[in-house]
Amino acid sequence: MTPERCDGIVLAAGAGTRYGMPKALAEDGAWLHSAVRALRDGGCDRVFVVLGATGPAQRDQTAPEPAWLVSQTPRIPLPAGVHAVWASDWAIGLSASMRAGLAAVASLGTAKNSGGGITPPEFAAIMPVDTPDVGPEVVARVLAAARGSESRLARAVFGKLPGHPVVLGRGHWAGVLVNAAGNTGAGSYLRERADAVRVGCDDLATGIDHDYQPSTR
Repeated sequence: MTPERCDGIVLAAGAGTRYGMPKALAEDGAWLHSAVRALRDGGCDRVFVVLGATGPAQRDQTAPEPAWLVSQTPRIPLPAGVHAVWASDWAIGLSASMRAGLAAVASLGTAKNSGGGITPPEFAAIMPVDTPDVGPEVVARVLAAARGSESRLARAVFGKLPGHPVVLGRGHWAGVLVNAAGNTGAGSYLRERADAVRVGCDDLATGIDHDYQPSTR
């Protein structure tokens, strides 16, 4: 049986005020590429990167094939095949990124139904750009838990702390968006859901999000 499709969304729109730069640019783009790789290798069909403070993705004029950049200076390329999404209202907070990412996933479905329309994937996996030690093994474990649960809702847990990725069945997207506000994405919705599967991932990663550069802590 073919597993139900899942798309991945990297939330990378913030200005990273406490970090000192947009985290999409952190370590010359290494965090961004790590998040994309975790989602792809963890079982996501397509990956969408939500940009904001860095501006929309820019065409790389030096590349022989169509390619896109997050930034010209420093030069940070988007991984090949990634769908770039720009949240023009990114300054509102995480909710704007979540809204833009889920809207893109829903509108750019890949499977045609019998009526000729486009069907979105059954799941979306949400990852922030600033958890660089979360790898594909974590994504695969959480996605498997969501696929195997009645709620179709799962999130990684590190110790007793909820973390990422969060995997949302399509039936939850509208509820997440209704509850998202300011700098809160899916968190407020998940707190209301006792049926969300909490997936222990301590053996695979720390799940720590990096808000400050080491020299400024």
